[in-house]
Amino acid sequence: MICPRCKKDDPQNREMCPDCGAPVKPIPVPLGSKIHFGKYDWYVLDKQDGKALIITEKVIGKHPYHHEECEVTWETCDMRQYLNGEFYNSFNAADRERIIEVTNENPDNPWYGTRGGNPTNDKIFFLSIDELLKYFGDSGQIKTRYMYPDCDWCKDEFLPWLTDQYDLNRRAVDDEGIVRPYRLRSPGSNEHCVAAVMGFCGDGFDQGCINISGNCHMIDGHFQLDVDGGLTGEVDIRPALWLKMP
Repeated sequence: MICPRCKKDDPQNREMCPDCGAPVKPIPVPLGSKIHFGKYDWYVLDKQDGKALIITEKVIGKHPYHHEECEVTWETCDMRQYLNGEFYNSFNAADRERIIEVTNENPDNPWYGTRGGNPTNDKIFFLSIDELLKYFGDSGQIKTRYMYPDCDWCKDEFLPWLTDQYDLNRRAVDDEGIVRPYRLRSPGSNEHCVAAVMGFCGDGFDQGCINISGNCHMIDGHFQLDVDGGLTGEVDIRPALWLKMP
């Protein structure tokens, strides 16, 4: 199959180019379709009572999740302040009037039990693991997990991520068309980690899978996949918000 971006042929006919990270098989649009709001294109994930939950089609910009490597929750992270401050204010006045402030629950990590923190009032936010499964597809693996007892680097009997038939749905590209990782607001395997959706790694990892454990390095004898340089590294942003519909 020929990659539409780099024009190289992949004899294995994979969904994503192993050379440049571009999706060869198109990423499906959610059933809610797509709209343009502000400067971005957004997928519509949910509609109810004259409002819609939307998420950017692509990852947009970069910003550190937090200013230091420390214990952090969605409530206390710098990313939340950035999204609800500088990023929110980048919309014009008319668009800001349409963005609805909501109360978000922040559940604990479903596999590791890491505390998710207090509910937060947000205008703009990242999806949680629960919301990602609800809107992009849930195979049930969040409850069953996949056992991999011979994984020496993981130091665990289970793989630290969820990969299933919905990996393609969860993928997102940047402006160059490369599949990129993006953070969620759910905690990872400990208070120093944040769950994420994986992007192009240049290897055999399952791009589009949910990295439940998070993004750090070796902590307490367990490997944490470093998708974007820890909490202080520049991370790709894929925000969501509830929007008043005309």
